[in-house]
Amino acid sequence: MIFAAIGGFFGAITRFWISGLFNKAAFPFGTLFVNLAGAFLLGLLIERGIRESSLLLWGTGFLGAFTTFSTWMFEIHEMSAKKAAFYAVLTCLPGFFGAWLGMRVV
Repeated sequence: MIFAAIGGFFGAITRFWISGLFNKAAFPFGTLFVNLAGAFLLGLLIERGIRESSLLLWGTGFLGAFTTFSTWMFEIHEMSAKKAAFYAVLTCLPGFFGAWLGMRVV
């Protein structure tokens, strides 16, 4: 639990920082970035076969707090239907591809 807590602390701070920098536009680019980067990095970690303690620190902790499903859903709820559909597709399809690519890179 300590590894997950330490990773979560730093993942949340990193997401907060990135969101603050890039979510000022009319589109939530910061949330999009952290979710796509997180999918890719988790694919890398899983395929790399890292030890359980490292997976708890980096996968469950850091990337779990770095990526954000709840913020993504809130942002979609606040958008028009057309923009929300675009954002959902722009997040999900590249997210799946990013995880797959991360697993293939290793």
